[in-house]
Amino acid sequence: MRNPQQRTLEAHVELLADTGAIYSVIPSRTLESIKIERRSMRRMRLADGRVIEKYLGIAEIEVSGETAHSSVIFGKDEDASVLGVTALEELGLQVDPLTGELKPMELLLLPRL
Repeated sequence: MRNPQQRTLEAHVELLADTGAIYSVIPSRTLESIKIERRSMRRMRLADGRVIEKYLGIAEIEVSGETAHSSVIFGKDEDASVLGVTALEELGLQVDPLTGELKPMELLLLPRL
């Protein structure tokens, strides 16, 4: 993971691919260590029904040789660190349902008719 404006600022983060999560969640202190800017707030509903707000930023994420700029949520230290479906799609990756491994996604483009 890197700061898109200062690519020398990077952190290695172990993430669990979570196809049920829209955004990637990274501990705030990790994002702060590479100077990711808090850009806006997002409301989220927790499994217990509570609604919370979290800061969102943009980070450069590299997985399996693929790189993308993606939205990341500033999480608490106790939050699970996850790679959300938005980042997976931006990276052109998907989770193989049989093996749980990441694999390239078939990218579709609608031609002009």
